[in-house]
Amino acid sequence: MTAAFQAEGLVKRYGKTTALDGVDLIGRPGTVLGVLGPNGAGKTTAVRILATLLRPDGGRATVGGFDVVKDAERVRRLIGLTGQYASVDEDLTGMQNLQLIAALLDHRGAEGRARAVELLAQFDLTDAGGRPVKTYSGGMRRRLDLAASLVGRPDVIYLDEPTTGLDPAKRDDVWAMVRRLVTEGVTVLLTTQYLEEADALADEISVIDHGRVIAHGTPAQLKHIVGGQTVVVRPLDPEHVPAVADILHGIAGVTPESPSRGVLTVPVDGDAALGHVVRQLAAAGIPVLELALRLPSLDEVFFSLTGRHEVAEVAA
Repeated sequence: MTAAFQAEGLVKRYGKTTALDGVDLIGRPGTVLGVLGPNGAGKTTAVRILATLLRPDGGRATVGGFDVVKDAERVRRLIGLTGQYASVDEDLTGMQNLQLIAALLDHRGAEGRARAVELLAQFDLTDAGGRPVKTYSGGMRRRLDLAASLVGRPDVIYLDEPTTGLDPAKRDDVWAMVRRLVTEGVTVLLTTQYLEEADALADEISVIDHGRVIAHGTPAQLKHIVGGQTVVVRPLDPEHVPAVADILHGIAGVTPESPSRGVLTVPVDGDAALGHVVRQLAAAGIPVLELALRLPSLDEVFFSLTGRHEVAEVAA
């Protein structure tokens, strides 16, 4: 199957700084590729190359089989892009912005207006559609920017930190939009500063650090990098924490950790450990508020791979 987009050995330098040092990325049709990385890792640089906004110094990239350098005009017909910062015209209304994009994509007149009306409704901007964008809140501008990237019904969409500045409800709306697009066969490249966002949306994730891909896989595969499963126990009575710690130590053979007050966690070898914990807690008469067997979070994976907690990228 032909990749919806693919980067092979991408290199990009800015003077003595190497932003990309042989990056490989692949987006399979109808899926979401999440790209994670710390500040300056090269995520946005990779997006700009795939969007024909930058020329690579080495390697190659294709979208729909077309080279982003040799066939840039054809590539632009296939893609939509939402950058880190809203790029709409503040002096135009929301409707005018969308109609302008439609006209640039050869959707003029009634067709362009109908598409603009549809997108304003989809992003809850109908009432604001006749107002200049300079009167919009930051979240409204972000939503209009997302709408603009969808005017041409692209096959591939690059979303570079698309929910920055949105409140939780609007972020959930964007997540729903992404899922809907994927069910319609659209391929999405998502960079994000929210690890939970990548976990919720991405079929596969590539982690970039210092201009290189240092890990790739499904969210579940990446979580296994940290090391198996963890039992989490929160006893109903905090006074039972020492007794729970003894139970967990006896089962896992290691001293439990306490990531927050009243909660104990311990790594285990497999699912059977949870049954042992349940039986021993019941035998000891210890009621619990929380009892779970989980894989590591993507936050833990990211820290394990990079040694850093922060993911947001402001440049490069």
